[in-house]
Amino acid sequence: MDVLELSRLQFASTAIFHFLFVVLTLGLAPVVAFFQTRWAISGKEVHERLTRYWGQLYVVNYAMGIVVGLAMEFQFGLHWSGLMTFAGDVFGAPLATETLVAFFLESTFLGMWIFGWHRLNRWVHTALIWLVVLTAYLSAYWVMVANGFLQDPVGHVVEDGVARIDDVGALLTNQQAIGALLHIVPVCLLTASVVMLGICSWHFLRGTPDVDFFRRSLRVAVVMGAVAAVFAVGFGFAQFAYLTDEKTQVIDGGHWVSFAWPLMEISGTLYMMIFSGLLFFLIMNGFDRARPAWLRRFWHRFYVWTLPWPFVVVACGWLIREVGRQPWVVYGELTTADAVSAHSAGTVLTSLVLFGVLFATLAVLDWWLIARLARRGPHDLALGSDGVSVDEPELVLAGRD
Repeated sequence: MDVLELSRLQFASTAIFHFLFVVLTLGLAPVVAFFQTRWAISGKEVHERLTRYWGQLYVVNYAMGIVVGLAMEFQFGLHWSGLMTFAGDVFGAPLATETLVAFFLESTFLGMWIFGWHRLNRWVHTALIWLVVLTAYLSAYWVMVANGFLQDPVGHVVEDGVARIDDVGALLTNQQAIGALLHIVPVCLLTASVVMLGICSWHFLRGTPDVDFFRRSLRVAVVMGAVAAVFAVGFGFAQFAYLTDEKTQVIDGGHWVSFAWPLMEISGTLYMMIFSGLLFFLIMNGFDRARPAWLRRFWHRFYVWTLPWPFVVVACGWLIREVGRQPWVVYGELTTADAVSAHSAGTVLTSLVLFGVLFATLAVLDWWLIARLARRGPHDLALGSDGVSVDEPELVLAGRD
């Protein structure tokens, strides 16, 4: 493999690994915020445990995603200096905004939320997690603005071989960015629903004593998944309106990633059917009343074993969007061959191996930690375990003393 192919392979592996972390993070964040809002309103202990249980899975995945995300940003200067020379002023602007505004704000709010358990007023604490959700999706928007420019370079002029912004509005409202974001948001929520469904099913198979806890989680996952699946499929098909010729050829067949489109199409349809059926059972009879035990166990096993599948589908969507744009890195203006840095193949291969080992280690560690916390159930929760409620009489009396 030459320098170009090795550089593409390294960035592809970095981007896919990071995107898989991001999808689950964006999907779980509103779930955690929803449970905490219910806790703030009701004051029930079960809602607090729901918040802490799913919140700690969110925090672990978020932390791992940060490391891979930083490595991905490093890739632009390492292997794609031609891109930064030509379009750094345009492509780099939304990425810088994402880092300086959305990411730093999100990290700050998340840190205050993590360490504010039982120290902050519960409504202030609840507001913090919603600010985390808001800034997380704001961060996703800025990333899609940058990626949308690569797909459809609008809002700029080229002067002396360098692209410069001349229409901020066009850049921020690029249909390639907005359309993709509208598709990605329900995809993230659907992915989180599948993960929650798989975890709850695992506990039901093991005869968990916390039946009420996981049934509450399951109801949220089913409702969210049923709605998200419809919008994910709908906005996915809506992107046909602005497919490039290259992507149309990929979808029509004959390309090595052509398998990705029918896989996505079939998976989206199946998820709509599955979650619609579960929602029907939820509304009409509950989950377990109208089905024999053997059938319940069959479906619980199915949900557990297919838990990783939405991540495969997400990776397929990334392949169509990015590989389908080739040979362009900035569509119609800069080829991938012209964007690659002038390194030797040995140098790129070395970095590919090192980063590959790092990402694989982080991925295994992430799944191991999440699986360990998920299997433990709503007991010995790590998140919020080091605080003491300010509403406890002992603390109030100690303060008076």
